[in-house]
Amino acid sequence: MFAVQVAEALTSAGHSIKGIASPRLRKGKVVEDISTIDRLRAWALRHEVAWTDATELRARNIPDHVHLIISAHSHAFIGRQTRARASIAAIGYHPSLLPLHRGRDAIKWTIRDRDRVTGGTVYHLTERTDGGPIAAQEHILVPPDATVESLWRDQLAPLGVHLLMRVVSDLSNGVRVMVPQDEQLASWEPSMDAQLLFKPELVALPGPDSNFMTDANKWALVA
Repeated sequence: MFAVQVAEALTSAGHSIKGIASPRLRKGKVVEDISTIDRLRAWALRHEVAWTDATELRARNIPDHVHLIISAHSHAFIGRQTRARASIAAIGYHPSLLPLHRGRDAIKWTIRDRDRVTGGTVYHLTERTDGGPIAAQEHILVPPDATVESLWRDQLAPLGVHLLMRVVSDLSNGVRVMVPQDEQLASWEPSMDAQLLFKPELVALPGPDSNFMTDANKWALVA
């Protein structure tokens, strides 16, 4: 799972996870091992990190003194009041070269349209879905035999971890990149067959050994 990969990258870089949000297992589903259906929640339990049902994630659930909110390729819209809980930025990852292929099925449309070039974008969350200023972006070439699954697994997910960590590093060093998206180039494709999903995922804070901010400053990441 991408969110778990992001969480692992954050902790490896010296940040500590403050809380996790992912969809709760709904009634009627019987699963012996929750880790088989929600690896992110299992990760939170294993690391003794507070967990929140994603459908209940609101501004009140974001801890005080949070500086950064990150949406790790989430299909959820993080509202204005929730974003405002982060004093520095709220960012997200989208698997396309924004402003192209806005929407939840960006990879499916990339394959359907036989795009030869695609990429990943980390952008600042705003009221416009997938439309905020760009913080980091890189392109990749689409292999001729790529599928939705292989393109995500082999290229776009690893690229997303890389770009998110780059932007976290930039922000921790006081570098704030915000390049407006060109609306004349924007495209939005409807969801093909995905069910509605509310899935903000991650809240992270740097550990006490982190030295990229003062003791009075704390970080949080939500995906």
